[in-house]
Amino acid sequence: MTITAAAVLFAVTWFMVFFIVLPLRLTTQGDAGSVVPGTPPSAPRDEMVGRKAKITTLFAVIVWAILAAIITSGTITVRDFDWMGRMPPVSSAP
Repeated sequence: MTITAAAVLFAVTWFMVFFIVLPLRLTTQGDAGSVVPGTPPSAPRDEMVGRKAKITTLFAVIVWAILAAIITSGTITVRDFDWMGRMPPVSSAP
């Protein structure tokens, strides 16, 4: 795995984990009963983006390390997903 591939894998992993963490423990203004004029009732009551970004980074590093280990070890390869048999056979030449 190249450095660029590792960075892209981390970015994708981070954003996927972020979108999972973002709605957790969300209290909307409508739930709290105090809607600020000009905002929808579904808007968050307080900002916790920084805290959620830190939590996301922690979990993303763990998930990324697992994915990177699986990819670099060769346990799962692209050929494992070739169900139609469209990839050419593996050649013995380097």
